[in-house]
Amino acid sequence: MKAPLKILIVAALAVAVIAAVSLKRRNAPAESTPAITAATGTPDRVADAAPAVVAGLPKLVDLGADKCIPCKMMAPVLEELKKDYAGKLNVQFIDVWKNPDAGKVYGIEMIPTQIFVDAAGKELFRHVGFFGKDDILAKWRELGVDLAGGKPSAAIVLETPVAADTRPRDAVCFMCDGDVNPQTKVVVNGETEQRILCSPHCCFIYFSSLVGADPKGEEAKVSVTDWASGKLVAAASATYLYGMDAKGRPTIKAFGDKDSAVKEQQTNPGNLLVWDVLRSKELATRCAFCDRAAYPEDACVVKFGTTHGLGCCTHCSLGVAARVKQDIEVEAKDGLTGEPIRVKTLNGMVASMEPPTAIAWFGQKKNADGQWVSAGCFKQGFFVNEANLQKWLDARPAMTGRQITIAQALADKMMLSPEQIAKACKLGECK
Repeated sequence: MKAPLKILIVAALAVAVIAAVSLKRRNAPAESTPAITAATGTPDRVADAAPAVVAGLPKLVDLGADKCIPCKMMAPVLEELKKDYAGKLNVQFIDVWKNPDAGKVYGIEMIPTQIFVDAAGKELFRHVGFFGKDDILAKWRELGVDLAGGKPSAAIVLETPVAADTRPRDAVCFMCDGDVNPQTKVVVNGETEQRILCSPHCCFIYFSSLVGADPKGEEAKVSVTDWASGKLVAAASATYLYGMDAKGRPTIKAFGDKDSAVKEQQTNPGNLLVWDVLRSKELATRCAFCDRAAYPEDACVVKFGTTHGLGCCTHCSLGVAARVKQDIEVEAKDGLTGEPIRVKTLNGMVASMEPPTAIAWFGQKKNADGQWVSAGCFKQGFFVNEANLQKWLDARPAMTGRQITIAQALADKMMLSPEQIAKACKLGECK
């Protein structure tokens, strides 16, 4: 090859290399943009849309939009964190509808998404959906990041009752812990003790809480109180007046003979049922999590897919997500006022919650080994705020347990194994 031709080829190659390098530099993010190393493999440079942050601090990046409902719920949470943890935590909000490139950089598929980043710029964790302040702080602690000096919420914890329960044991229902009406008292004769229940309904909840029991054998142990005479009679031989109160909740009166039931029916309308029919009706509606008998009027509505079910208590309603392995929507009521509380889940986490101030009460008691365990479904609840919870507790001075977030209540259920779910809320198995 002649020398002039070689020179022309080398020159052309040099021009091409310079052009490629120049194009690469033009397309690269600016060096001044903040850096983040994503554990999920997202790029290690943040879009220019991200606001400036203080170097050397852990960072919470919330990617959402100003018109997204759960994103709006996140806004006051972020503001509180900015205020309470100023100088200890960088809090950023990025509107990915206005800045779509930021969403691509972070690999966002759904909003809102919160990304937890350590002081070195490494992504530690990400969460999709609404995430309350207490849950965010708990996650930072779990990740080993110390944010001491801020203002975490002071949750209510009752490890000892405010006042002892002085009611006689035979006046307290074994299942619901409510007062026993002498006219509706039910007695289950065990091998070593009697179990007193406040009503036939609690008796059927008791039945549905037994593991591996013989139904006929258990029924033979049950006596109900004759509404007319106040005497105990065999449950299987009684006649029942089955009515309804003003709230649509069933009322059940037991009678030792049918004539007494017919006489009561003349002044208090209802249907006369034998034990087998009553049992069929009472056990027809079950909790979609623990399978215990429940009245719809007392339960939470749970939607999963195109199906509707019931949760016998607020915590069991969240457990449906673990049992069916699907996203769910829960419609619950404030334990004090009855105000609606709605929770939606996404991939086993809270996606949205209305109102965003809603909290959960986890009723607990100590077992024989001194360990804290669940106090049962009747001592759990959701509340729209802490003030309502406190009023509810004031009326129950013997209560023990702790205030937790609804996200934590859901997380506790999602950690259960199939074997644990199968035993959930069963007598002797509820943890």
